[in-house]
Amino acid sequence: MTRTAMVNYHVRAAERQAYHIDAGGVVGNIVSPEHAVTEVQLTDVRTDGEATFDQDSVGFLSAPSTVAAFGQGNTWRDAYDHELRILLTREVGATEVIIFDHTVRIDDPNATRKPARNVHSDYSPEGAQHRLIDILGEEKASEWSDGHYGFINVWRPVEHPINSAPLGFVRPSSVAVEDWLLLDLIYPDRRGHIMGLVGNPKHEWVYQSRMTPDEVAVFNIYDNRGKPSVAHSALDMIENPTITTVRQSIESRTLVRYGD
Repeated sequence: MTRTAMVNYHVRAAERQAYHIDAGGVVGNIVSPEHAVTEVQLTDVRTDGEATFDQDSVGFLSAPSTVAAFGQGNTWRDAYDHELRILLTREVGATEVIIFDHTVRIDDPNATRKPARNVHSDYSPEGAQHRLIDILGEEKASEWSDGHYGFINVWRPVEHPINSAPLGFVRPSSVAVEDWLLLDLIYPDRRGHIMGLVGNPKHEWVYQSRMTPDEVAVFNIYDNRGKPSVAHSALDMIENPTITTVRQSIESRTLVRYGD
């Protein structure tokens, strides 16, 4: 069954656009560039079709965790990182996995980190290279660059199945090179950038309905051998209006090394 959702595409402009993060020194306050609110059709891979990491740069997997609560303390992190290393070694063929960030998002106006409601990918090629050096240092980053490496995110619901604002993805095969825009991220103390996506009626959107805490989405952000980055965004939709649980998720950012 085809479903629909609203997304916030980016728009072209004469000058480079930017997100101002923690604007005015207020943590969680974001000033956004202009968006184009667009209705898109979705393929639910739970009931119709599929998406695989090899073909679509995103895969949906059953991956129960021993960790049930992802609080601000780090008592859960060692166990969860161990599970993610096993998962990525098995599912994508990684020979080395470094987990360098976990972000818990809550769909609440008062939350510090809310679902990202813009169609984007996390790194440009330049940004990925800078991040590689930040994580490994220049000498080891040079060594990894001679081989095959990538940045992969792992997204999991927390506490309840996702009923609102699920995470959706655009099949890379439906995206043209010119659909991407470079966007600045301006923090109080530094500047970075991401890739934003401009709307195109050829885009094919996929998601998995009612994902549970026992399921994950594994998706490619950057690959130095050319595997496409996948554009993604929280989708403005509600699966069942009688359910009122708040969408919570954890997104883990990883750097992986391949043996080939």
